[in-house]
Amino acid sequence: MSMHEQEQSGAHKDVYRAKVNLDTSTIPWRELQRFFASGAAIAVARSLDLVEVAFQVSEDNKAQVEQWMLAGQVGRVSDEQALAWYEADAHVWAVVISPYVLVQEMAD
Repeated sequence: MSMHEQEQSGAHKDVYRAKVNLDTSTIPWRELQRFFASGAAIAVARSLDLVEVAFQVSEDNKAQVEQWMLAGQVGRVSDEQALAWYEADAHVWAVVISPYVLVQEMAD
């Protein structure tokens, strides 16, 4: 890959990260129930950057995503977590990376 191609690729990634950042918003957990029910709600630990995780998922970076999953930092929203958020009428940070919705608990 030439230097020019590398610069273009890096610029593309920066633009895409910015787009993901703009697409990230807070939403009541209750509005995401259908995604949870279908297994498409993915929890991201608060220790991670939601935008970076979304970007890596969108880039199909399996090695990085598997590392986070093995560390328990990324995975399907558990029944217990879903119920806790539902009962608390919690809002979460969310971003759609089709076919998934990545969600992250908001800081207290």
